[in-house]
Amino acid sequence: MLSNIGIPGLIIVLVLALIIFGPKKLPELGRAVGQSLKEFKSSTKGLMDEEKEKKA
Repeated sequence: MLSNIGIPGLIIVLVLALIIFGPKKLPELGRAVGQSLKEFKSSTKGLMDEEKEKKA
C-alpha cells in the first residue's frame, strides 16, 4: 500500500503535515504515531503467538 506512494508523494504528505500541524506539533505527532505502531505490532504479535499455541 505505501510502496505505491513513492518519494514525491511522501514529500507532499510531509509538507502538508508540516503546514497543518506546524513545526512545534510535528515531533509530538511523530512520537504518538510511533507509540501507536509499537503497541499495534506487539498486540498482533501476541495474537499470532496465541494462535500458534492453539495449533500446537
